[in-house]
Amino acid sequence: MTGEPRIGDVFGELLRDALAVSTGIGPRPLAGGRLARPVIEIIERDDGLINGAPAAHYLDGPAEWQPHDHRAVDRVRGATLDVGVGAGRIALLLQEWGVPVTGLDTSPGALAVCRRRGVRDLVSGTVDEHVADGRRYDTFLLLGNNLGLIEGRERAPGFLAALAALARPGAQVIAHGSNPYGTRDPVHTGYHELNRRRGRLGGQLRLRLRYRELGTEWFDYLVCSPEELGDLVHGSPWWLADVDDRDAPYYLATLRLRAR
Repeated sequence: MTGEPRIGDVFGELLRDALAVSTGIGPRPLAGGRLARPVIEIIERDDGLINGAPAAHYLDGPAEWQPHDHRAVDRVRGATLDVGVGAGRIALLLQEWGVPVTGLDTSPGALAVCRRRGVRDLVSGTVDEHVADGRRYDTFLLLGNNLGLIEGRERAPGFLAALAALARPGAQVIAHGSNPYGTRDPVHTGYHELNRRRGRLGGQLRLRLRYRELGTEWFDYLVCSPEELGDLVHGSPWWLADVDDRDAPYYLATLRLRAR
């Protein structure tokens, strides 16, 4: 017994159980038509901070969305890649609108939940792996704070280059981010300072996800200011065209592909 979790598809498992809670049908024991326990996603940071959040929001319909989600989908045009499709909440609405949308995710369980919910076009893998498929898009969505997939200074050039390789002329990226620097909580400000001493961006999180007996490997996930995003994009095939921060500290960033 090491006390360490077994590495597995954490996100897929918790989405499957969250769907079971919402439908009353699933692989876990049910009580009164409901899962016998709450479905909580545990997020562990490398300094020991642990947070938990209910997983039900991944299944939310448009009536439960935040305003920035609605503003994001209103900007969509053309063939769209939903990066980190999760349980498919965005893709399902775009399908309903007649938008050609593809959901991309690395979690087999998440993709299975998407299929069950009716998402028609799904791809397993990372953006880098998807480049080889030869498909091209007009809009890339990084919603649900998935701007974090940029990870940090080291990963940003490759991630942005992969999106550009998947892009049609005039393509756009619509990304949801969160500015981490408005807090005065010493748990977070101290972590920002620790990161800077390590040569990392202040909001470059080192995380792993936990659910039941499963855990992920440790990974980087970036929470950055719009100014830091501008610096990361500088020199890439993209330029930062707009930042909508009316829901601060949350913001929507729109990147546009430079003319080739």
